[in-house]
Amino acid sequence: MSLPNKHYGELKDSYLFYNISQKIKAYSAKNPDKKLYRMGIGDVSLPLCDAVIKALHKGVDDQANKESFHGYMPECGAPFLRTTIAEYYRKRGVDLADDEVFVSSGASDELGDIIDMFDRGSAALVIEPAYPAYVDANTMAGRKIVHLASGKENGFLPAPDEDTQADLIYICSPNNPTGAVFTREGLKAWVDFANKHKSVILFDAAYEAFIEEENLPKSIFEIEGARTCAIEICSLSKTAGFTGTRLGYTVIPKELERDGMNFNSMWVRNRTTKTNGVSYIIQCGGAAVFTDEGQRQIKENIKIYKDNAKVIMQALDELGIWYCGGKNAPYVWLKCPKGMGSWEFFDYLLENVQVIGTPGEGFGKCGEGYFRFSSFGSPEDTKEAAERLKKLLK
Repeated sequence: MSLPNKHYGELKDSYLFYNISQKIKAYSAKNPDKKLYRMGIGDVSLPLCDAVIKALHKGVDDQANKESFHGYMPECGAPFLRTTIAEYYRKRGVDLADDEVFVSSGASDELGDIIDMFDRGSAALVIEPAYPAYVDANTMAGRKIVHLASGKENGFLPAPDEDTQADLIYICSPNNPTGAVFTREGLKAWVDFANKHKSVILFDAAYEAFIEEENLPKSIFEIEGARTCAIEICSLSKTAGFTGTRLGYTVIPKELERDGMNFNSMWVRNRTTKTNGVSYIIQCGGAAVFTDEGQRQIKENIKIYKDNAKVIMQALDELGIWYCGGKNAPYVWLKCPKGMGSWEFFDYLLENVQVIGTPGEGFGKCGEGYFRFSSFGSPEDTKEAAERLKKLLK
């Protein structure tokens, strides 16, 4: 008898961001007087907006009174928040039923949990460069992984290959790490592919709030045919600064079925078995994000991050360095200058100008030679980092 899950032994030695933190820790120990300019990990730097804070306080006050106290919450989400999120979609032209929305503790948790619904003998297609957890979660489950490489030649937005066999298809748009965004035509090709091959798309929409071009889809359910082949997972982490507060949501249409099994019903069963729901207080704060005032306030914060991205892009333009992303996403993905490798470039920036980014190799083999900058830092630090980059690389 073997007790441990041996698939954990198939994982890479350590997680990308752990490696980065260890390098930073070693550098800071040797150089305690040096300030670091962090544009690596995609954590937000602005506080929660006022509308959310007020709603959180009200939620706390509700818990202090017998008449308004809440114990266990519905496992699939409070009705008031499921309705609020469904209405958010309906305002954007996507018709959802309230019970097609499931409230979660965040996209990262949900992306790991959702694969419970798929047989471990199924194959998962990961478009790379990709968020490392897609690969790691499926490796832990013992699932076969199909790596589809993308590159500069297709703008890191590949089309499906009819020869590819995969049951699950991961699509992140706007993409982490590249910042690339699929067009309607690009997503339609994947939807048609999934329906033809009876695959299911796991659509990671964590950065949809950063899309500013009206012709670009924010939800896969804007695409005809998606209701029979897609699950959408979203988060308030980057949309509203909930990285430390933890709240997200998943959309599973009732039409999504495979082999006579309905995924919406399966997920109800999963959630009612494996969770006790998300905190009432946190769900109160989440509902405030979708009010008119909440939307106005979070867009003010997002504009600050998008202005940071513009500062980074302007610096790269001056240096003549190729990049994508930035305009409709909080990440800028660049080609490492002077033929450097991605970890080599990481060390070069850290040692010479104390600027921290993320090596592209950590997002898959085809990320080697590329580098990711995040726009979630403070405007002051972003401007200083951009100036340091220009001085170093000119």
